[in-house]
Amino acid sequence: MLDAVLLNMRFRGRIAVCGMISQYNLEKPEGVHNLMYVVYKEVRIQAFVVVNYYHLYEKFLETVLPAIKEGKITYVEDVVEGLESAPSALIGLFTGRNVGKQVVVVSRE
Repeated sequence: MLDAVLLNMRFRGRIAVCGMISQYNLEKPEGVHNLMYVVYKEVRIQAFVVVNYYHLYEKFLETVLPAIKEGKITYVEDVVEGLESAPSALIGLFTGRNVGKQVVVVSRE
């Protein structure tokens, strides 16, 4: 996926990286074939680890929750029905099949 992203980056764009779930279980991780676009477009790639920013979580909630309630921020959920769907939903996380937050609805009651 990073190959496609790099082709479409703006000049001096920024890429934030937090986890690479599609790579976790591969015996041989996939490589990136067009890293020169990082140089050509002066792209900045920076990783972050969520736990290093946990002290900001309350401030994040104070900012984001009202924006979600007002409809200024929307989010995507990939919903599957039934506990029997959970295994394939989990596998989908590792293959990039889902979009947004994966949710398994066990009961609507």
